Amino acid sequence: MMSRHVEGHPLVLIHAGVADNRMWDEQFTVFAQRYRVIRYDTRGFGKSKTEDVEFSNHQDLLDLLDHLNVRKAYLVGASRAGGIAINFTLEHPERVDGLALVGSALGGLEHQPTDDEKRNFGIMEETWKQKDFVRLADLEVKMWVDGPGQSETRVAPALRERVRNMILNTYTTHVTEGKSKGLNPPAAKRLAEIKTPTLIIVGDLDESGVHAAAELLERGVARSRKVVMAGTAHLPSMERPAEFNRIVLEFLADIS
Repeated sequence: MMSRHVEGHPLVLIHAGVADNRMWDEQFTVFAQRYRVIRYDTRGFGKSKTEDVEFSNHQDLLDLLDHLNVRKAYLVGASRAGGIAINFTLEHPERVDGLALVGSALGGLEHQPTDDEKRNFGIMEETWKQKDFVRLADLEVKMWVDGPGQSETRVAPALRERVRNMILNTYTTHVTEGKSKGLNPPAAKRLAEIKTPTLIIVGDLDESGVHAAAELLERGVARSRKVVMAGTAHLPSMERPAEFNRIVLEFLADIS
């Protein structure tokens, strides 16, 4: 866990499933000029450790905030972490002053992937079962960094390698992942409960499930706004950090 102690409202950055807290390198220092910024490795990622136990990511976040004596915060969650931030907000609405969801997952989303996506997800699942983590990292980079059907030359090689290294670190370091649990009923059926100002960011080159989640969030969360970052896939904060930072900071300034 890393925290930049400055005067300002707490702002928590939660990383994607294909990354760890390092994905926020281009945001941490910039956001810390205005906010007390906290980023951490969720259980089973980065430098975290866990036993093979059942756990809740949103409870882990609550425990972290309590440990840091943070009563209320802005949450920024990417991919699976968007789902964590949503679940936390549903369970502890009094602790969240604003949500920024980036290519967000959504618990309980009912969506049928395209035939190409279904085939690619099937290949990745089979590769994971075979424990061929080098090949799996390459497949995940192609899906989440390049974007479905996009060229491997669309983004800079350094960015592809940076994400690939984070993926490999997760698969080779964390033999024990634990068993995470969500909400019952799931978040997709409870969006009307969210009264928190919410920013929804999605890359136009991301996979169809992410777009389906973004559309449902925009319809279901009363105080939401959606921004599509053209020419980006699943990790717009890493692809175009300056543009991403501007969008998030403007949103936070508006709701403050």
